[in-house]
Amino acid sequence: MTMNRMEVADIIEKGENSGVEFKRDDIRPEKLAKEISALSNLEGGHIILGVEDNGSVTGVLRPDMEEWIINICSNNIQPSLIPYIEMIPWADDKKICVISIPDDSPDKPYKARMGSRWVTFVRTGSISREATREEEQRLYQASGVVRYDIKPVPGSLLGDLDLDRLSNYFRDIREQYRPEKEDAELWETLLINTEIMVESGERSIPTVAGMLLFGKDPNHYLPQAGISAVAYPGKDKDYETIEATVIRGPIVARFSEDNVILDTGIVERAIEFVRRNTRSSSYIKDGRRIDRTDYPEEAIRETVVNAIAHRDYTISVTDIELSIYSDRIEVISPGKLPNTITVERMKTGCRATRNELIKEVLRDYGYVDARGLGVPRKIIAGMKKHNGTEPDLVEDEYSFTLRLWKDKREE
Repeated sequence: MTMNRMEVADIIEKGENSGVEFKRDDIRPEKLAKEISALSNLEGGHIILGVEDNGSVTGVLRPDMEEWIINICSNNIQPSLIPYIEMIPWADDKKICVISIPDDSPDKPYKARMGSRWVTFVRTGSISREATREEEQRLYQASGVVRYDIKPVPGSLLGDLDLDRLSNYFRDIREQYRPEKEDAELWETLLINTEIMVESGERSIPTVAGMLLFGKDPNHYLPQAGISAVAYPGKDKDYETIEATVIRGPIVARFSEDNVILDTGIVERAIEFVRRNTRSSSYIKDGRRIDRTDYPEEAIRETVVNAIAHRDYTISVTDIELSIYSDRIEVISPGKLPNTITVERMKTGCRATRNELIKEVLRDYGYVDARGLGVPRKIIAGMKKHNGTEPDLVEDEYSFTLRLWKDKREE
């Protein structure tokens, strides 16, 4: 809900309180991070830039204000967040900036970077101060254990979702009713009921899964959304590359009614990257031409989809890594395996997921094996059938790596 000048004037007139902070345009990033942290750890509120402590409006001059604030929230707040930012025209050609913090910020406690330390701040009246150990513990308890993929993405709205993709999903994939494009209220009701959006205060806000799956520009709000793809000429990481790109956009593609792709998602773009940077050969067998690729596409697709569906999205500013070498392909997912899953259990097809809604939507599209046997049947069995190799599944402290080999390795 956009604020108008009259509403902002009323807030300014009432002065600073536990949910309102005035700051000059020249506030330092550390100071702004402190105020955002404190309000996020309480019940939200507003930081109004371009207003003096006494309520007089001096305005803001910074031309890249929104980008500047987003960078502070990404780099100086842990976990990172994106608040709702509005530029409000004022008298005498002045502008003020209103930063709105939602009242149910999902990942409390939020910490602000103070030099080399990360500090939790809380709000007492109009003062932001460092939290006591007991207060910080209560914030951890208050955050609860909630699925991250259905948490709200602060600062985002219905307009940040791609309604063409959503119409395609409900009409053609799920084969159910979907509202007319201009009926925002009915869309919000449908999307809240399917966990693609969630009610937060007086706003309906896309969830993490909704933004990743159907967002127009997911990376604007979720810096960790995407795949960093690099093809190397040799067997090691090197400055010299064949191709390097960052794959951004919504996860899923948009299809026509007869199932033709009209607009690709990051799954298809990742597979296209592999196609461009691997080889295909042909040979004649029993009078028939046989085409053979370096890697079976079904195994590539399952590897990419598995990384997207199961990575830890709470690890911000870290993409999935897709690396092609002369002898192998590696896909590295940020975060350890979810829940009680181990490498050995994964090989047998054990079903567990970190991002339930993402997995279910990918299953609706047919990206995910409906039986939950994609790893043992499409990746492991698929690679053995293709060239007799055994894929490597490796978990370490911060990530999970799936490695496909082009050829059998020498013993």
